[in-house]
Amino acid sequence: MLNDETRATLAQRLWTAESDVAPIAPLTADYPEMDPDDAFEIQLVNIRRKLDAGAVVTGHKVGLASKAMQEMMGVDEPDYGHLLDTMVYFEDQPVEAARFCFPRVEVEVGFILGADIPPEGCTQEEAAEAIEWVVPSIELIDSRIKDWKISLPDTIADNASSCGYVVGQGRVRLSDIDVAAIDATLYKNGEFLASGRSDAVLGNPLNSVGWLASTVAKFGVRLRKGDVILPGTAIRAMDATPGDSFRAEFAGLGSVSMEFS
Repeated sequence: MLNDETRATLAQRLWTAESDVAPIAPLTADYPEMDPDDAFEIQLVNIRRKLDAGAVVTGHKVGLASKAMQEMMGVDEPDYGHLLDTMVYFEDQPVEAARFCFPRVEVEVGFILGADIPPEGCTQEEAAEAIEWVVPSIELIDSRIKDWKISLPDTIADNASSCGYVVGQGRVRLSDIDVAAIDATLYKNGEFLASGRSDAVLGNPLNSVGWLASTVAKFGVRLRKGDVILPGTAIRAMDATPGDSFRAEFAGLGSVSMEFS
């Protein structure tokens, strides 16, 4: 377990890497004893700093929730982070790729909460009761760790490698769609890139929501009414470069797009 001074020092490393768009070596290279609890406390240092500067929490995310992503990144459990209003993008608003170190996109069946979620021991049924809308979404991820050479603590400390998201126009009630059986297809520059199904996310994206609520509860973090919840991607993350455009189509849910300038 790291002390508060060390956590603050590591948080500053990540803050500077993000501000300067200058990736750094893994934090665990210098502090191999750092565990996920240390990492989330480091994440919270920088989240609080952004909130103090005027940012607002708009939701939460789970990453590395599918076998495809865990194999891609060499980890064996999910990570988790915050979504802020400064991370919101829109389909008609190109994203400036140069603002990021190694941007990638993830296709996700997202949720908008209509009620708070119980903080501990949240069941799939309780998660379902709190969800107002199922929505199509793309998450923009980036690692402030050089070359994506991350361990689980590294990515948790780095806000689960999250830096933005866009939510499509589609809104479907949970009762009107089987969220464990949504086929998603991703197109890049108009050409088919990859496809997957939502049950690749912990067997059902609802499981991801319950897991998230319970995991962050011990740090005093709550999933609140109005929050956007991104439960993880069923398709491996795809690199994004200037000029790329992505469009994700979800069976029964609609589509969402993200473009890079």
